[in-house]
Amino acid sequence: MTHTSALADRSARAALSLLAGLNILFVLALLIGLAAGARHARADDLPVCTGRDLLAEMAADKPDEMARLRAEADAIPNGKGILWRIEGPAGTKPSFLLGTMHVSDPRVTALDPAAQAAYAAAGTVVIETTDVLDQGKMAGAIAAHPELMMFTDDTTLSGLLPEADRAAVEEGLARRGLTLDALQKMKPWVVASLVGVPACEMARKAAGAPVLDIKLAEEAKAAGKNVEGLETMIDQLEAMASLPIGLHVQGLVDTLKLGDGIDDLNETMVRIYKSGDTGLFWPFFEAVMPAGASEETSYAAFQEAMIDARNRTMAEAAGPILDKGGAFMAVGALHLAGEQGLVALLRQRGYAVEPAE
Repeated sequence: MTHTSALADRSARAALSLLAGLNILFVLALLIGLAAGARHARADDLPVCTGRDLLAEMAADKPDEMARLRAEADAIPNGKGILWRIEGPAGTKPSFLLGTMHVSDPRVTALDPAAQAAYAAAGTVVIETTDVLDQGKMAGAIAAHPELMMFTDDTTLSGLLPEADRAAVEEGLARRGLTLDALQKMKPWVVASLVGVPACEMARKAAGAPVLDIKLAEEAKAAGKNVEGLETMIDQLEAMASLPIGLHVQGLVDTLKLGDGIDDLNETMVRIYKSGDTGLFWPFFEAVMPAGASEETSYAAFQEAMIDARNRTMAEAAGPILDKGGAFMAVGALHLAGEQGLVALLRQRGYAVEPAE
């Protein structure tokens, strides 16, 4: 059995829980805040990311399967490129749209020359939500809506777990220095987001390394640029809360069952991102998630709530900003491609959007 197929056998819905980590930017910001006390760590103390490139293995072991994924990716509209030039009303400066990964990996946080030039020239920098820049504001929003992240009734995480999965969950948590008893009132998707971050990424956060989106926003503020957001933290929380609790529980179980396979998925996603081949993300996720009627239904629900619906919100919020010109928007790369992606939605609103690389 190849490493790729073994990974797929170990987790039927792993992509869903990992996507949650990719798209809930404020959870990653919360991790940074929780890790603030450990920022004495030095760069040379940080563990090396050791994940394997699953697509490279697939190309070597299963070339026909890789060719199928490649064909699917090539058929996805606007699936090439992470930097896009946006032309707004006549007489305004062009704006730019950058697809990001919400990670602190230096391969991701170092902008290429074209993106760096567009960022430097922008008068306004836009990220998904500016709530992540204010730990106090995040804490206040969470306190005002505790039911979105915590169980506020007599429900417990333990009570939701299938008995057959309990031992695997307890073992997976123990490997991360956690116990099920300590997490009883936390929603399963929050736990999945936390344990779905590779150890090397957590160590960088503990050392104070910001994820790309936050880095761009903080540097823009320091330079006196205007910084705006396209949605709120509560928008993101409500999107996650709208999904069935059973999907969240299974996502947690599958994420913990992955073990060190999380490093492999993270490494593969970084490599896809650096290639600019954003259309390959979805075929890759589907390849590590065995097909089935219930899985397909859950996958569609996740994409609608966490990708498509949020794309519509962000496209609408971006309009007034783009009409002024000179903006640099940075949002998760999963939001760019596809018929319901931001590139397509902005074109529908009358903007000329073309690859800038």
